Amino acid sequence: MAQLLIVDDDANTLASLARAFRLAGHEATVCDNAPRALQLVQSQHFDLMLSDVVMPGRDGLSLLEELRQAGFPLPVVMISGQANIEMAVRATRLGAVDFLEKPLTSEKLLLTVENVLKLKRLEQENRELRQRVGKYEIIHGGAAMQRVMAQVDRVAASETRVCILGETGTGKELIARALHQRSPRSEGPFVTLNCAAVPAELIESELFGHEKGSFTGAATRHIGRFEQANRGTLFLDEIGDMPLAMQAKLLRVLEEGQVERVGGDRPIAVNVRVVVATHRNLDELVQKGAFRQDLYHRVYVFPLMLPPLRSRTEDIPLLVEHFARQVAAQNGWRPKEFTPGAIQALERYPWPGNVRELRNIVERLLLLAEGAVDIEAVRLALPALAGSGHAQHPPAASGTLSQRVEAFERDSILAELKRHNQSMTGTAKALGLERSHLYKKCQALGIDLRALRRGEGASPQ
Repeated sequence: MAQLLIVDDDANTLASLARAFRLAGHEATVCDNAPRALQLVQSQHFDLMLSDVVMPGRDGLSLLEELRQAGFPLPVVMISGQANIEMAVRATRLGAVDFLEKPLTSEKLLLTVENVLKLKRLEQENRELRQRVGKYEIIHGGAAMQRVMAQVDRVAASETRVCILGETGTGKELIARALHQRSPRSEGPFVTLNCAAVPAELIESELFGHEKGSFTGAATRHIGRFEQANRGTLFLDEIGDMPLAMQAKLLRVLEEGQVERVGGDRPIAVNVRVVVATHRNLDELVQKGAFRQDLYHRVYVFPLMLPPLRSRTEDIPLLVEHFARQVAAQNGWRPKEFTPGAIQALERYPWPGNVRELRNIVERLLLLAEGAVDIEAVRLALPALAGSGHAQHPPAASGTLSQRVEAFERDSILAELKRHNQSMTGTAKALGLERSHLYKKCQALGIDLRALRRGEGASPQ
């Protein structure tokens, strides 16, 4: 579905074009003069504008010229019943993507619109690919991730809802993108929303959109993530943190395939594959009443469990090499080698922030090392090993593996908090975590942040 603006001084033409586009599943806003069209483009989002050339006052070519001078990249198709070669050439030079002669057939008009929208999507994807070369590549070689990727291949071609599980930083969004890219929806949009990062009072607007004036601050119409993802994939990260009231509304959309904007007066059909992810235990949340059981059964159809980095250490050399090349290329640095001792030390670290933390550490190592990255550079870069004097051997610990990992995570966070003077922002960045996740991790590990700031140590809360 696209948002179209139709500009023509003939009321019958506006009505017939708007009806044809709405029957085809698009939304059409109509306007009978150029000045009003310019105001609409400045205040609302449109995917495409169709404009008559000959109109009283300011004509369509003048409107197109004003749009380009103002820097609006909106694709424009010009329409005229008095077309000639000079008019078509001028329209093309001003940036029109196509020029159609009246009378128009619905088939030709709809085909033109579909082609322009497809070209727009391709140009956007090309821009994103140029900007993000290598960013979304899934680097793996070990058995654990090979099993995950085999599951991705198996489920990608279906419409089955997937729930991606795993600790923070394990690459859940990368897997969601892989599902989209390997699916029949790959030519459609891939849209993301982190449910934990949006305030509860704004999440409905972010998901479903809102109309102008629907609430204080709603100065323009906003298209929500569901509409943005139409005919594509919507990735809802950290769905376990979605407020209960919003869960009920999401359930209704999943059941009915329709959204209603905040302040809207009619439902809007959407065709979206929803993929969700969380680092939390949804079963426990359901038992505690923090997650709706009916929504759980809707989204937890095909679970994909991502292994933590400490369980796939065989991939660390490949990831280090990939991140080192990536960081060096982005910053214009010379590539640096990692010594075998440095790689071994990285393999022994438990990585509480997983792959995201590893990427940050690699960047830090490239900055610290004068030449090849050796074990001393690793000792300086890893907070849990700093000051230990022997990075080759992890500190002695007792208890089960999960207890040892928990103790290591706690020590790592405390060391980074101390190094950043209790700054949660600096600590979260150093560990490759989001601030909200770092707060939750501190709470789970019994780290009393208020006591730390008072200089009273880290006694359990």
